[in-house]
Amino acid sequence: MRKIISAILLIIIAGGITLSLMKIPFGIPKTKVGEYYINKGREETGATNIVTSVVLNYRGFDTLGEITILFIAALGVGAILSLGRKRTDKKEKIEPTSSIVYTGCRFLFPILLLVGSYIFIHGHLTPGGGFQGGAIIASAFLLIYLSCPGKRVNEKYSKITESLAGLIFIVLGLIGLAIGQEFLFNFLPKGTLGTLLSAGIIPIIYIAIGLKVGSELTGIIDNLIEKS
Repeated sequence: MRKIISAILLIIIAGGITLSLMKIPFGIPKTKVGEYYINKGREETGATNIVTSVVLNYRGFDTLGEITILFIAALGVGAILSLGRKRTDKKEKIEPTSSIVYTGCRFLFPILLLVGSYIFIHGHLTPGGGFQGGAIIASAFLLIYLSCPGKRVNEKYSKITESLAGLIFIVLGLIGLAIGQEFLFNFLPKGTLGTLLSAGIIPIIYIAIGLKVGSELTGIIDNLIEKS
C-alpha cells in the first residue's frame, strides 16, 4: 500500500513540475526591462555576464544593501557568541585530526583560494562573482579549522581586509554619484568586450565584494568555534 501511495505522489509531483516547466518562456524576455538588459547590457556596461551588469550597475545600490545585511549578520553573530563566552586561563588539550583530514585540507586550501579568487576576478566575464568567490574562500578557512583545530584566523587582518573592501565599494559608488549622478556609475573605460581588463569599475567592485564576503563569512565561522 505504501508503494502505491508513494508512486501516486511521485507521479503528481512529476506532473506538476512538467506543467510548470512547459509554461516557462525560455529564452524570451517576459518584460521590457529584461529585454532592455539583454539587448543593451553588454554595450552599456562592457560585461559579457548580463547578471553581473544588472547586479553591479543597474541595481548597484541594492547590492550595497545586501552587503550591509551580511555585515550586520556577522556583527550580530559575534556579539551574541561573545556574551556566552567565559574567559579562562586553563588550557585544554586539543585532539589532533587524522593524517588524512590534515593532508587533504592543507592540499585543498590553496586550490580553494585560487578558485575563489578566479571566480570573483572573472565575474564580469563568466558566471560567478564576489559573493560566490567569497563563500569559496571562507570554505577554505573552514577546512583549515577542521584540519588544524588550534589554528585561528588573524582577526586584526581579517577586519582590516573587510573594512578596506567595504570602503572601496562605497568610494566607487560615491565617485560615480558625483560624476554621473548615479550610485556606482561606470566611469572607467569599458575596454574590449570579453577581455579581463574590461567593464570599467565592475571587476574592481567584484574584487572588493569577494574580499569582504570572504572576510565576513570567515569571521562568522571563527566566532562559531567553541574551542581554540
